[in-house]
Amino acid sequence: MTEPLLRVQGVSIAFGGLRAVQDVSLDVPAGTLSALIGPNGAGKTTLFALMSGFLRPDSGRIAFAGRDITGRAPHLNARDGLTRTFQIVQPFAAQTVRENIAVGAHLHEPGRARALAAAEAVAARVGLAPQLDKPAADLTVAGRKRLELARALATRPRLLLLDEVLAGLNPQEIAEMIPVVRAIAAGGVTVLMIEHVMQAVMNLAEQVWVLAQGQLIAAGTPAQVTSDARVIEAYLGPGAARRLAEAVR
Repeated sequence: MTEPLLRVQGVSIAFGGLRAVQDVSLDVPAGTLSALIGPNGAGKTTLFALMSGFLRPDSGRIAFAGRDITGRAPHLNARDGLTRTFQIVQPFAAQTVRENIAVGAHLHEPGRARALAAAEAVAARVGLAPQLDKPAADLTVAGRKRLELARALATRPRLLLLDEVLAGLNPQEIAEMIPVVRAIAAGGVTVLMIEHVMQAVMNLAEQVWVLAQGQLIAAGTPAQVTSDARVIEAYLGPGAARRLAEAVR
């Protein structure tokens, strides 16, 4: 059996009395595009921080490409190909789009000229080529989201953890971003995304994990998890699944 690219085994972390992530296990196979969903406060971003090394779990193990990386520093994980984006985008505002993307490229390209050239190629993949010389401060919300994605792509990831890359976008911008994410996966990058936009999850994800109150409550295809009574109740409250079933009789 093929080893998954990312394996999370029994991972937990607490902050004071709050158990933010509780005994979570999941496998992300190479070459897949999958999603992690759940209500606000479910622990999704905390789980991403554990996967990428920004937090060390209290218990459990995380392996990437067959190597134990539990609590390993994020920059070392990024060098090996595990990269994440952040929900709150904070570009270097005074620098150009090209220079911002080059920051990610410098992970493997120490020379400035080569890093800037790499940034140009990445910008074309995410639709930022016409804005390469624009200051990052002048980008729209949608442009900043693309820039965050481009900076991560410039690190040459094998696994890309996308934290709500569609948050704050209008329906047209979401529709324009979905093919960009799909093309990244088609280009050989394994993608695991946190997402609240169910249109995107249904269109993109092959596999979905659902987190609620720090625990995994469901896993399967998008159609399977969105019809799961536990998932419906996690989003809409106790009794919601029964009320919905009665409404469609």
